[in-house]
Amino acid sequence: MVLQSSGLSKIKDSLTQKIFLGNEPNAELIAILTVYFVQGILGLSRLAVSFFLKDELLLSPVEVSALLGIVFLPWMIKPVFGFISDGLPIFGYRRRPYLILSGILGTASWVSLATIVHTSWAATLAIALGSLSVAMSDVIVDSLVVERARGESQAKAGSLQSLCWGASAIGGLITAYFSGLLLQYCTTRTVFGITALFPLIVSGVAWLIAESPVSKDTKDSNHTNPLAIKDQLKQLRQAITQKTIWLPTVFVFIWQATPNADSAFFYFATNELHFEPEFLGRVNLVGSFASLAGVWIFQRFLKSIPFRVIFAWSTVLSSMLGMTMLLLVTHTNRLLGIDDHWFSLGDSLILTVMGKIAFMQVMVLAARLCPPGVEATLFALLMSVFNSAATVSHAFGALITYWLGITATNFESLWLLVVITNLSTLLPLPFINWLPAAEEQTETAKDSEQPFLPDLMSELVLRESESKIVE
Repeated sequence: MVLQSSGLSKIKDSLTQKIFLGNEPNAELIAILTVYFVQGILGLSRLAVSFFLKDELLLSPVEVSALLGIVFLPWMIKPVFGFISDGLPIFGYRRRPYLILSGILGTASWVSLATIVHTSWAATLAIALGSLSVAMSDVIVDSLVVERARGESQAKAGSLQSLCWGASAIGGLITAYFSGLLLQYCTTRTVFGITALFPLIVSGVAWLIAESPVSKDTKDSNHTNPLAIKDQLKQLRQAITQKTIWLPTVFVFIWQATPNADSAFFYFATNELHFEPEFLGRVNLVGSFASLAGVWIFQRFLKSIPFRVIFAWSTVLSSMLGMTMLLLVTHTNRLLGIDDHWFSLGDSLILTVMGKIAFMQVMVLAARLCPPGVEATLFALLMSVFNSAATVSHAFGALITYWLGITATNFESLWLLVVITNLSTLLPLPFINWLPAAEEQTETAKDSEQPFLPDLMSELVLRESESKIVE
């Protein structure tokens, strides 16, 4: 009996170390991972949204780019959700009720897309509501991760973040291929109806969050009373007025705000290359595998690499690889004997791995920055800066697409858009010294009283290039 008990204990310890990366599995951890998992699985509707806007609402590439900029707004005001969560508990709870509400909002948005949405404005409102749902749940679950991660040793730094984003990647992996396959046999509205079921899971697991009413938290060392709004603003002001914080923030905003050609290229892939939804689902599947690979590579090899090194190399390599799209838009790949489909798959794989590695560094440092009591607020403020830049990026992309005369059927100038968008990503490199140097990174990592203040913002420059469940 003793031997059997010892064997079970070893199995549990092995699972804890290898599956949960050293984090003790409990109900709350499962709830946190489930929320991230749902964020990934909502990718089931990503292709359906794109085809719905293109084929049913008949929007142009410019209009789709503009719409994506609008529906990304909830990610720009994430600090508002942080203030509300930290300072305005519902029935004494700061986290659980807001997770429940976010799930209900998400279901309402997808149900409306499946039933009553017939105009571009209604679609914008419904998709924005879905974006609001994910942004709200993201703020709450990020704050829970921050509270846990603050107690991590340096040796375990990033393990919880890696676990969470791994859960998100697995969710995306499960639905990636089916996002295209379903469109081969079902309408977009049917896909929206199926997607509407998943946000309810977030509402359900919210009850597993181990949270005591704020009035009882004063004796609990693992929880802190929410600070008054005035105190929150004071702490935020003290952080963001530091040059070591706002200078890297401005740098990253500029880097993230460079224009992108995503909407135009989707129209090119479907209208010119005639990629079917099922194949685009395969591309998503490859991207999900690449995300998991990026999480593993970061956790295994890259956590201690200096920020400037990773940022510089990832920027240059991404720009060079992005230029290979010229071969596709000019059909040169066909002359080289490379099929359009294989070319697209390989390019997507490499760029996604690099993007996920970069974003994992963001999450580690973001968790280290937030002071007790304003976890959700400050974390959300930092991330909203980059989400705002993404909105600017969509706007610039739409403007350049319009100037070049690119439409749903005219792709003569698409090569120039590819050149402009890829070269623009190199513009911030002359200012890379705005980021902390390697020695500053090391010194800050050793300072347990001032957890990673400069380092966090510099790592946030490595914001993942893909959207989060508008993405």
